[in-house]
Amino acid sequence: MKLHREGYLIIIIGMLLLSLIQLGNYYLFLATGWMWLFLLLTLGALVMAYLIVQFFRVPNINEVYDGNTIICPADGKVVVIEEVEETEYFHDRRIQISIFMSPLNVHANFNPIAGIVKYVKYHKGLFLVAWHPKSSTDNERSTVVIEHASGKEVLFRQVAGAVARRICYYVQPGEHVETGSEFGFIKFGSRIDLYLPLDSEINVKIDDVVKGRVTKIGVIK
Repeated sequence: MKLHREGYLIIIIGMLLLSLIQLGNYYLFLATGWMWLFLLLTLGALVMAYLIVQFFRVPNINEVYDGNTIICPADGKVVVIEEVEETEYFHDRRIQISIFMSPLNVHANFNPIAGIVKYVKYHKGLFLVAWHPKSSTDNERSTVVIEHASGKEVLFRQVAGAVARRICYYVQPGEHVETGSEFGFIKFGSRIDLYLPLDSEINVKIDDVVKGRVTKIGVIK
């Protein structure tokens, strides 16, 4: 496991603040005989330190992917599988699969399929809760489209949640990407929407708990 580079500054600042709080905790409570309160606040500081670090963790995963496999771009839970009209890029019917990421999930995001990046666009927006029906179109978000070797295209969209305030993405149009390579990161609670061709084989169902780079979402035909 490694720590994501997006977390370095936040982890340093968080640990400094927790150290200052713990220093005050020592002088205010331990030194004055309030042992139980000192221990309680110490436990709280340790829990906060753990939560900050675990949010930016990136597990080491080594998988071999079939060329047509669509892998899960993030850890989380499948909350939407439905046929919808995609209005930003395709302007036609697609299968939407949405994955909700809680603050306890790994928040690094990975390319679901190999190919050429055809489209990248960032949108400013609102911060509705990530499961809100309008979050995919109204929230802060980024959209990426990859053209597979078959000529078919897959769109995936990072969507900020009520807590998330920064979406990071690293791919550029014209770039060739591999299945499972990292394309971005979302800070503090969010979702990812996938828009697949209608004839795609789907291998997940609503409420499935999925794992980035491991779970097979489906197959592009």
